Amino acid sequence: MTNKKEAKRKKSLGELGELFAFKALIDNGFTNIKNLNDIKKNYPFADIYAEKDGKKYVISVKSRNKYENNGINENLRYNLGSNVYEKANIAEKEFDAQACWMAIPFDKHSLTIYFGTLKELDGSNGISITKCKSGELGKSLINEQEHYFDWDYFQNS
Repeated sequence: MTNKKEAKRKKSLGELGELFAFKALIDNGFTNIKNLNDIKKNYPFADIYAEKDGKKYVISVKSRNKYENNGINENLRYNLGSNVYEKANIAEKEFDAQACWMAIPFDKHSLTIYFGTLKELDGSNGISITKCKSGELGKSLINEQEHYFDWDYFQNS
């Protein structure tokens, strides 16, 4: 029962992150935004398709608790999964788009959204939150925005 509850918690956190990702994209001038999971569940690499300034993007959204299970140490690396570059290549070709990522650390009261290209990761299959925070990787679309969720459900167990 605990595993099912944890799986639901993680899925809900992922879906919540995607909702905030849509809003951040709209607020930052992206258009023609589509939820690729509506087309196909677990689409290879990407969750969202969007356009801006004549460019097309396929975007993988990774939302996590800002802190690890101990509640003290930050989650500093968001894994994009195995074979991420091969999967991204499929999405890029299908949509004639550039592969990007959004990393969304949530804490009890706020969230931040980082956005960058897969190319920036230079072969790594993980997003370094440390580099995002320092401005070395991607850019911040939202910084420490307050949310009003009862965080007890989403917090790491």
